[in-house]
Amino acid sequence: MAAAIKALNAKIRSNKYTDYFCSTHFWGPASNFGIPLAAVADMSKDPEIISGRMTGALTIYSAVFMRYAMAVTPKNYLLFGCHFINCASQITQGYRYLSYWNFGGREQAMKAKEITGGMAEKAMEKAKDVVGK
Repeated sequence: MAAAIKALNAKIRSNKYTDYFCSTHFWGPASNFGIPLAAVADMSKDPEIISGRMTGALTIYSAVFMRYAMAVTPKNYLLFGCHFINCASQITQGYRYLSYWNFGGREQAMKAKEITGGMAEKAMEKAKDVVGK
């Protein structure tokens, strides 16, 4: 059995593409891509739920690992790409957070809700009048 596993490993390692596909240089970043995908998906959500501390921590984390991806031998471009996307997404989330909490975005959102809330109430009253007639 050990000889069969050794032969299979030698067969995988003899081809550079299967060797890369079976390495941590591929599977580490591939499994890590969930973080930037979640960050991109969160961009359509309300900025009120963004955690400023977590966004800052993830930005620094991704910047450090972008540097690490270029420092290892051989360079891991897939890991670099994963953390580049995450860093860019987190910076965007950080901008949304600051814009909402520090630069008047919250007040604008509240005014917009008041305006649309009033319009919705008027529409409901009109609908009740139409149904009542």
